[in-house]
Amino acid sequence: MNENRTPLRRAGWAALVYLIAGFAWIAFSDTAAEAWFPDPQTLSLVQTWKGFLFVLTTGLVLFVVLLRQLTKDRALLTLQHNQRQALRKRERQLQVLMDNLPGMAYRCRYDPHWTMLFVSQGCARLTGYEPEDLINNRVASYASLMDGEDNERIMTEVQAALDKDESFSLEYALTRQDGSRIWVWERGRGVEEEDGSVVLEGIVLDISDRKTLENELEELATRDPLTGLFNRREMSRVLEEELERARRYQRPMAVLWVDFDHFKDVNDTFGHAAGDSVLRSISRLLLGSVRSVDTIGRFGGEEFVIVLPEMDLEEARETAERLRRKVADEPQPLGNGQTVPLTISVGIAVYPDHGQTASALCAAADTAMYLAKERGRNCVAMAHLHDRVHNQ
Repeated sequence: MNENRTPLRRAGWAALVYLIAGFAWIAFSDTAAEAWFPDPQTLSLVQTWKGFLFVLTTGLVLFVVLLRQLTKDRALLTLQHNQRQALRKRERQLQVLMDNLPGMAYRCRYDPHWTMLFVSQGCARLTGYEPEDLINNRVASYASLMDGEDNERIMTEVQAALDKDESFSLEYALTRQDGSRIWVWERGRGVEEEDGSVVLEGIVLDISDRKTLENELEELATRDPLTGLFNRREMSRVLEEELERARRYQRPMAVLWVDFDHFKDVNDTFGHAAGDSVLRSISRLLLGSVRSVDTIGRFGGEEFVIVLPEMDLEEARETAERLRRKVADEPQPLGNGQTVPLTISVGIAVYPDHGQTASALCAAADTAMYLAKERGRNCVAMAHLHDRVHNQ
């Protein structure tokens, strides 16, 4: 491929050498023959065979040169053929790999629209759009599939990765052509073009199943599996947060400690499945009877805790009485078509009157609940003010 080894130059050199050799043979072969063979008869014979020798010599040289060149050309063509075959094989393998990705491979401009220059066939399964629909934003831009806030965040994260010359990994939601929502994970890197511009290359995978599993695991970590209410650990966290908010803004906060009366009799008489049905039913009843800012959790067994932000002593008493009456007035289903009457005992503690900490408030409300039990059950009891000092 060197400039001084072009085919025209090489052919010219070969022709020049042949012409020089031919003229030299014609010009000097007769003189040399006459000098070497003075005998006329021998000279005539030599001159006869001299032409054949020239043809034979030049033919042999031409054969060697052509053989050498054609051998090189054949080796080069074989190499090129093998390279093309290997390239086609790799392209097929890459195509199969991209087509079977749970997502798509892409190449796009780094602009606000994420203008696609190439997308694999997996684009249709991932987004609902055909590859040609997204290329050069023909039907829709890739950015239009994202939420506006996600797009701004992604632009920032990609720019940070480009500044550090690193790969980027992103998680975000996409809206498919049919309006459904999926979660995707993107991994890519910036590539500098010959003109100095930057394009992005990478893959986008569907992780909706993983996100669903993460949400389910999060639910299991924070929710009671039977009732769907917050469990004891999550309820303790909520109580601490609400208490800190009440302390910061100097607002009251109430805690209700709820326990079912004679719930053991339900389990012993009708079975634990019936008891579970009653727990689920009352959980729904309580959840539908409080404000959206209130929080209900199951602390264990038949004990429930309700956190009432910005609610003073009298309002908490009214709320507890309303919940007690509502439970007493509605027989609870056993899950077999039958119902059973049930009542609750409720203890009330209010910040800051009955405690300054979460543990103090819970202890005061629990003590008040046992006081309600002692008073005959199906009633509401308030924590005594002297419990405040005892429980702090």
